Amino acid sequence: MELKRIGIEQKEAIKRLFVSVFTIEPWNDDWSDDNQLDCYIDDLMGQGYSLAYGLYDGDELIGMSLGYIKHWYTGTEYYIDELCIRTDRQGAGAGTFFLAEIEKTIKELGLKQIFLQTEAHAPAYEFYKKNGYTELEGHVSFAKEL
Repeated sequence: MELKRIGIEQKEAIKRLFVSVFTIEPWNDDWSDDNQLDCYIDDLMGQGYSLAYGLYDGDELIGMSLGYIKHWYTGTEYYIDELCIRTDRQGAGAGTFFLAEIEKTIKELGLKQIFLQTEAHAPAYEFYKKNGYTELEGHVSFAKEL
C-alpha cells in the first residue's frame, strides 16, 4: 500500500469510493444526486488550501482523506472532512496504516495536529480512539435545518 497526494484529477475515482462507503451502513447517506456530489467533492478538493490523500494498492484507490489546511492559534492543522477505507478492506490494518502515513507526511509539512469529527455510535469512533485520537472535552457540533 502507498500514500499519494490526490487532487481533483482523481475526482471520478474519489466519487466511486465515497459513494461505495458512505451510502451503506452505518452511514446510509443519500448521494443519489450526482450534481450535489460533484459540488461537494469540488468544495473539498477545489480550494487552494485543500489537502487530500489517497491510499493505493497498486493502481487502485482503496482509501482517501479529504480535508484542508487550517491555521489555528495552536498551530497549523490538517482538518479532515472525510476519511474512509473501501469497505472490503476495513478491519485488516489499512486504515491504521493510512492514518500513520498521513501523520508522518503532514508532520514533515510542519502541521501540528489533525482535527476530525465522526459520529459517536459509528465504528469509526472506536477506530480513531484505538489510533490515539482523543475526544475533545466540551466540544459539540451543532446544526439547524432551514
